This record gives sequence, C-alpha cells and structure tokens, in this order.
Amino acid sequence: MLEIKVLTLFPEMVQAMLASSILGRAAAQGQVRYAVTDIRDFAVDKHRTVDDTPYGGGAGMILMAPCVVDAVEAVRTSPSAPVLLTSPQGERLDEALVLELLADAQRAGELILVCGHYKGVDERACEILAMREISIGDYVLSGGELPALVIVDALVRRIEGVLNDAASAASDSFTVDRDGGLDCPWYTKPPVYRDLTVPEVLLSGHHGKIETWRREQARRRTCERRPDLLREPGHENARRR
Repeated sequence: MLEIKVLTLFPEMVQAMLASSILGRAAAQGQVRYAVTDIRDFAVDKHRTVDDTPYGGGAGMILMAPCVVDAVEAVRTSPSAPVLLTSPQGERLDEALVLELLADAQRAGELILVCGHYKGVDERACEILAMREISIGDYVLSGGELPALVIVDALVRRIEGVLNDAASAASDSFTVDRDGGLDCPWYTKPPVYRDLTVPEVLLSGHHGKIETWRREQARRRTCERRPDLLREPGHENARRR
C-alpha cells in the first residue's frame, strides 16, 4: 500500500479533499493511506512561529528550515521516499512526470509532500531534505495545499485498481494512447439536444471507423488548442526538466 504524507499549515483543508471522491474511495479500498501533518506542531517556539523575515531584506515571509526539516524527518519511514515541495519554481507537472513520481513513490512505498507557503521556504530545508520542487503551472497561488492535492489526485488515479475502468485513464488527454495530445470530443444520450446531433459515425456501430474518427478529432483538437503538443509519429516526447 502506498502511503502519502502531506505536511501543511492548513491540515483541515487537505483532509477534506483526501476524504472525498476517488481519493477517499482509494483509501477506503486499501490502495493508499494518507497522513496529514501540521507543520506548526514542529514550530521553534511556544508561539508556534514557523516563518520569519528574509535575510538581506525584501518583502514577504520565509518558512523556516527547522520546522520543515523536523516535520519531514518525523514522518519519514523510508529513506528512499521522495520528498516533494510545491513551488512555482519547480518542474512543471505533466503526465510523464506523474508516472515517474508514482513509480518512485511505489518503489519506496511512501511519498512526502510539503506544501510551500509565504514567499518561499528556507533553501537549507530543500538542500537537507533533497526536496524535488514541483509546479502545477506558471502562476502563483496563496499556498501549496491546492497544488499538493492536484499532485495527489493525478498520482492516485493512476494506481492500478483505483479507477473502475483503467482504459478510461489510458485514453485521457496527454496519455500514450493519445500520442501525448488532447482527447477527442465525447457524446452521450440524448442523440439530439437543442437541434445539435451526435455525429453519425458514433451511432454506426462500426468500431474501426469510430476509433479512426476519434483519433482524427483528437489530433485536430490538439492542433487547434495545443499545437505545442504535436509530435511526429515515432518521435518520443521528451519531458522538460
């Protein structure tokens, strides 16, 4: 069973999401175990102070190294467990990175996520813990809790047996089945809605033609919306590091 440990200043925010939907079901089925730790429990003084002004001056506050390092070392049980820090300066999350992180975590049986906060985290904590910084996009949020939950969700849904239909995940956008591109448009009942009809090929029952149509539509959608994802057949899409 994979253990996912989240270190945060707002444990109630994280716990609510981990107990919901697919994440909660995965835990109930015994495929994953979550542990949420309050970084303030490792504060350096009786006032539970976890941040201070940056050396050298400047705006913002910095999350102190001792509380972060002590918190990680207290919960870590596997020396090979990956320690991730949510940070806008990190590697940008994509499907290839999701699979890589999941493989690393499953080998160790454990994954530790540190939710960044304030202006940043004391660099010494990153060095001591060899934290791998992960970003979910080129923008800044108020804290690392939402990015951490995005990472957890992306990983957990890829654990074998978590989704009722594994083939669904394998054909999502950005996956190998989609050549790293976007998914095709999808339709369900009714066949006509407000004068808009379902494409005839999807009602034909001809699975070969349907699959061809879906791949053509997926490539067209990728070309229109994310041409940066297009690649030549047989060319491996290298993830940016």
